[in-house]
Amino acid sequence: MTPAVAVEGLTYYYGDRQALAGVDLEIPGGAMFGILGPNGSGKTTLFRILATLAVPASGRVAVAGQDVVTRRGEVRRALGVVFQTSSLDDKLTVAENLRHHGHLYGCCGAGLRRQIDELLQQLQIQDRAADRVETLSGGLRRRVELARCLLHQPEILLLDEPTTGVDPTARLEYWRLLAEIQARQNATVIFTTHWFEEAERASLLAIMDSGRLVACDSPATLKSTISRDVVTIHGDDPATLAAAIAARFDCDAACVGNAVRIESASATDLLPGLLEVFEGQVHSISASKATLEDVYVQRTGKAFAAEAPGQ
Repeated sequence: MTPAVAVEGLTYYYGDRQALAGVDLEIPGGAMFGILGPNGSGKTTLFRILATLAVPASGRVAVAGQDVVTRRGEVRRALGVVFQTSSLDDKLTVAENLRHHGHLYGCCGAGLRRQIDELLQQLQIQDRAADRVETLSGGLRRRVELARCLLHQPEILLLDEPTTGVDPTARLEYWRLLAEIQARQNATVIFTTHWFEEAERASLLAIMDSGRLVACDSPATLKSTISRDVVTIHGDDPATLAAAIAARFDCDAACVGNAVRIESASATDLLPGLLEVFEGQVHSISASKATLEDVYVQRTGKAFAAEAPGQ
């Protein structure tokens, strides 16, 4: 079966700076596929190439079996795209935004009206059809954008940080509605995010850092690669504290960002000793099973934090 997306040896540059460094990636049809990474990781550059908005420096990218450079029109017809920044017309009503977008894809007449009505119902915004977009909350705007990208019944949805600027309650509702639509239409959904809780919703997750793909599997499988407990310690001088802990307890204690991170076979055995020996130097200490953030730290050796913009 032809994958929804196939990426081979993909590179991209902003001037002399490499934004993507030999990315290889395959996304099966019907997946809820997440691309997780901090600012500067390359996820938005990858999004732009998949959306045919940027041309690779080298490598090959196929979307719905079509090359994103030589078959751009076919790729665009297969995609429904939601950008990170809203592209709705604030002065038009919800229905007008949807109708004019449908016209761009050759949709018209009774078929378009029926499709608009169905999407408004599915996304629970039918009562706002006659309202100007400028009167909507951030969460409702995002639903309108999702309805708009579904109008021409694309086989692949491409969403760039789709819940940016949305409050937590509206974010949960957005993901619930998106999951329902994906299940109903068996569409492939590809989304970028820097939120770990959103990344957990993916059936498959790619983790990116500095233009490289550092991991790709289901969230559960990725977390299972760290079988030990993860202990996180905050103190005044993390680097000095990490060195002292490593020497005293003969363990790998790493300074990651402003914290000390330890992987332990038994956190319950380690914590009492840490608190006793380093009383006064430890401000807070926690232990947990591995998270996606721990996977990122293990694969990259650094904290998940904002980096240089523009990737």
